[in-house]
Amino acid sequence: MTAGEFLLVAVLAVPALGAVAVAVTPADRVARVVGTVAAGLTLLAAAPLVAGDRGWFAWSAASPAVRPWHQLDLPWVPALDLRFHLGVDGISYPLVVLTALLTLLCCGYTLWRVPEGGGSGRALVALLLVVEVGILGTFLALDLVLFFLFFEVVLLPMYAVIAGWGGEDRRRAARKFVLYTLFGSVLLLVGVYVVVAAAGTADIVALTGGGGLPRDTQLFAFTLLALAFAVKSPLWPLHSWLPDAHTQAPTVGSVVLAGVLLKMGTYGLIRVAVGVAPEGARWAAPVLGVLAVAAILVGALVCLAQSELKRLVAYSSVGHMGFVLLGVATLTTTGIQAALIGNVAHGVITGLLFFLAGAIKDRTHTGALAELSGLRETAPRLAGLLGFAAVASLGLPGLAGFWGEAFAVIAAVEVGGAFWTTLGVLAAVGGALTAAYFLRLLRRVTHGRPTPAVGRLAPTLAGAELTAWAPLVLLALAIGLAPVLVLGVAEAPVEALVEVLP
Repeated sequence: MTAGEFLLVAVLAVPALGAVAVAVTPADRVARVVGTVAAGLTLLAAAPLVAGDRGWFAWSAASPAVRPWHQLDLPWVPALDLRFHLGVDGISYPLVVLTALLTLLCCGYTLWRVPEGGGSGRALVALLLVVEVGILGTFLALDLVLFFLFFEVVLLPMYAVIAGWGGEDRRRAARKFVLYTLFGSVLLLVGVYVVVAAAGTADIVALTGGGGLPRDTQLFAFTLLALAFAVKSPLWPLHSWLPDAHTQAPTVGSVVLAGVLLKMGTYGLIRVAVGVAPEGARWAAPVLGVLAVAAILVGALVCLAQSELKRLVAYSSVGHMGFVLLGVATLTTTGIQAALIGNVAHGVITGLLFFLAGAIKDRTHTGALAELSGLRETAPRLAGLLGFAAVASLGLPGLAGFWGEAFAVIAAVEVGGAFWTTLGVLAAVGGALTAAYFLRLLRRVTHGRPTPAVGRLAPTLAGAELTAWAPLVLLALAIGLAPVLVLGVAEAPVEALVEVLP
């Protein structure tokens, strides 16, 4: 076994074994420490994957369209020709590291505070590690059936996190999350069956570029797969489960949900839907572009009318995912690069926003914007971090949120023609509206006379909070100032994918 194969196994095995160890450890705090250590070891295993066995960014010459730096390909169900095929390249690697980092921060956060609810901290950490296994497996799977199984692993643990440790209306929000996701899962299962039955293989490497699939099959498969991933992302108009889930989920649940779980949908759209059914993607591109711009504008307008902090941040994700979809819809190198860096930036910034929103709500016991004014007078450090996260999310140049939005608009204009130019202009208008609602948020929360709920706050921040938030602040700065951290590793695999598109 090569070092790369060992790391691929370790990235999945460590959190899985960690979840088992947490579950059998009787002492609650000790179990949370064990889970945090397992999450840290997972991050340590994920980070070196950037180095190929033959040098940095070296890839396997297995396919002209998918060039993994490392692969593990073993027989799984020989009678059905199913294989346990894992791999990592520049498209999946940033999301793998982001998943490992956010899970570590969330597990570490539970050492300081366990959300109120019916469950123990031990059970929460075990569920977070199971969710991590499902998300990481989705990003690493190079077999369609294996991809589907990992995709589904996340469903029940995430339901339990929301229903067990969420807010007052948590059970309804959890049920809504499950019902929507199950609908997407059915579509995904049918789409996978259509592809595998027509192609005779489930290998994503062999299927990328169409795999010899007839055009009609690609159109049908892309429709099913795109709808399935649109539910998970979620993309407008299949997004209505998201605000309820975010509002009711505990802080660590919201961070994982927004930071990486949504990325399973957008990653699947690029890797599976576009890669396996490129003719379907080309056929549906104009529709995807219209839906993307609609998501950007609708998300921004709803945020301008929002009066609850976590719901505003949740609806902002609809708009940000719209920019990601717009980049994918262009089917250009610039557009897909915009989608990838937009994915990573959204995970970093929105993860930070939900950490901050949770901290404010835990301190004030309210999320109503009208009851949160004057934060900078009583808790200036918390207000300053909220201001930083807000301006990063609105796309201020020099911070991570800028590149995905800017490149998505540029990609649409570069495609040319009145249709795509109009979409690019409307998306730019949506970017301006994004700035408007985040500035409105800051004016309502940080300025003005302190309300009674805010007036009793202490100005200090806990060390555990700073430890959890600091890496996200630094990453938002680093990616904003040096986007090559994401774009550099993704350049070759994105160009390889675009070359096989019709």
